[in-house]
Amino acid sequence: MTEYEVSRATGRCQVTGREFNEGEAFFTAIFETPQGFERRDFAPEAWQGPPVDCLCHFQTRLPKKEEARKKLFVDDDVLLNFFLRLADSQEAIKLRFRFVLSLILLRKRLLKYERTIREEAGEFWEMRMMKDKTLHRVFNPALDEAEIHELTGELSSILAGQLPDEQAGEPATSADESTEAAP
Repeated sequence: MTEYEVSRATGRCQVTGREFNEGEAFFTAIFETPQGFERRDFAPEAWQGPPVDCLCHFQTRLPKKEEARKKLFVDDDVLLNFFLRLADSQEAIKLRFRFVLSLILLRKRLLKYERTIREEAGEFWEMRMMKDKTLHRVFNPALDEAEIHELTGELSSILAGQLPDEQAGEPATSADESTEAAP
C-alpha cells in the first residue's frame, strides 16, 4: 500500500519562524504538493486567513508534554470540509483516504449510509450528509481492516502531525477542544 508523505509539525510558525509554547493555540493549513500532503503551521499574529490553495485549515494547540498521549480532537467541520475537497479526485490514494474519512463521518453520524451502487467502475456508497441532506457518492476501494487502521493513523498524522522530539510511532495529538476524530 502506498503511504502518504505528510510533513510533520515543526513546532514553529511557517512565516515568522517563532517556536510555539506548550499549550499555545495556532493555525494549521494542509496543502497538496507533488510530494504528498504538507502541513504548515502559523502563529496567530501571522495568520492572514486560509491560504487560497490549501485543502483544509483549522485551529489547534501545541499539546503539553503530559497531554501528548490524549486522543486527537478535530472540529467536525474540518473533517467535512476535507471530505468535500477530496470529492472530485480520481487518484487511488485520495479515493482510499476519502473512504476512510467517510467511515469516520459515518461513525460520528455526520454521514448516513443510503445504499450501495455497483457499476463497471466499481462499488460506490451513496451517503447523505446530515448537515445539509445532500447526497455524496464514495468509492469503496474494498480495504481490509489493517488498511483502514493504517489510513486512519495517517489521517491523524495529517491533522495533528508529530513534534520533532517524539519517538517514532507515537503521534502528537493536538487538542482542538471540539470533537474526537478517531473512530
